[in-house]
Amino acid sequence: PALLDAGYRTYEVDLLGHGDSHKPGDPQVYNIAAVYAALDSWIANLDLQPPFSLVGHSMGGYLSLKFSLEHPDLVRSLVLIDPLYSTAQLAPVFRILHRRPGLGIRALEKTPQHVIDAIVGLDPNMGRALPRWARQQVAIDIKRASPHILNLPRTVPDLTPQLPQLQTPAQVIWGEKDLTLNPGSFPSLVSSLPHSQGHPLPNCGHQPHLTQPELVNQLILSFLR
Repeated sequence: PALLDAGYRTYEVDLLGHGDSHKPGDPQVYNIAAVYAALDSWIANLDLQPPFSLVGHSMGGYLSLKFSLEHPDLVRSLVLIDPLYSTAQLAPVFRILHRRPGLGIRALEKTPQHVIDAIVGLDPNMGRALPRWARQQVAIDIKRASPHILNLPRTVPDLTPQLPQLQTPAQVIWGEKDLTLNPGSFPSLVSSLPHSQGHPLPNCGHQPHLTQPELVNQLILSFLR
């Protein structure tokens, strides 16, 4: 809404396997190449006049970086919120799931939504910062995703060697208390991108756009202008 109010034409996509997008039953489909191909096709079929800006969070940040590397003439600017760019960023518990995604897939299949809601509430950066309805929506979104999305991280090539090639202006926003990706990895990303600025947010976890939306919107709008 903040972007719309500022006069921007916006589009939002649920990645393959997420939200209202297609959720194939074949686990082999859940690889980063297939997710990227679906996103690339979706963008190509929009009525857009390039260059345009991309805003991506976490895996969406990875895909935005990849799209910009492959289509530098189409992207005006990048906003990356706690973005993934290398599996070396993963926190220890997610590294275990990275190596053995079957464990997480079975757990996600069997865990009731109300238990996921309670687990989300245990994260001090989410449980206290979100109103109850928003926390419940996070749990709904986790539960309605295909559990096979947990296969995705192990198919992600490291973008680190390509980052210095990216000439697109970029803004990197991250929570200093991210429990999913190592917060120390984001300054390295900023230093690797030739035209970038970084904004660490204290007392924020992996989803600052949910827990501090006013601040994140302000940073994004200032950058886009």
